[in-house]
Amino acid sequence: MIKGKIEHKKLIVDILVSAFIDLEEDNSINYIVGNGKDRTARMEALMGYLFEKSLLFGEIHISTNKTSCLLVAFSEKEKVTLKTILLDIELAFKCIKLKNVFKILKRQKAVKQFYPKNQGYIKPVIMGSLKDAYGSGSAARMVLQVMKGYTDNKKPVIVDTVSDYNIKLYKKFGFRVINKEESLGFPMTLLRIN
Repeated sequence: MIKGKIEHKKLIVDILVSAFIDLEEDNSINYIVGNGKDRTARMEALMGYLFEKSLLFGEIHISTNKTSCLLVAFSEKEKVTLKTILLDIELAFKCIKLKNVFKILKRQKAVKQFYPKNQGYIKPVIMGSLKDAYGSGSAARMVLQVMKGYTDNKKPVIVDTVSDYNIKLYKKFGFRVINKEESLGFPMTLLRIN
């Protein structure tokens, strides 16, 4: 497994765009990015934003064959800085568009209420694989390797997903469902381990 650095940004963005560009089902990515002629550019902006935030406040993991990645954030590291404000503004203009800001804030508020308030936690931000690598097992091996690194961790690891496939996958890794959020127009399931 490779620890992601700033020089891996294009690789990570390419992997994540490949993983999510053709998904038509309701999910968090489509909720933020939407459809339309500039979908790829908006998705690249979102994935670049997630990369930058994970680089600042977490870790970036890349499979050895460079076909899969996992971005993780640590709540106790997150803080508002001039850089994060600028990243948020850039995301609003390049991806979300001002008319959708309140919709995104509603999503954040609905999900955030299920995260611990007075305790640090680990949040897998996003995981994806190049389309050509689907079914190869490289993403699963990488997640297992990352999870092994958190074995002695006492902090909860919390993830949200809309995919039934991902729910089953997370359950195999030991996660349990803590809530299902229905207020967003599509069901989002929150899962936790530890």
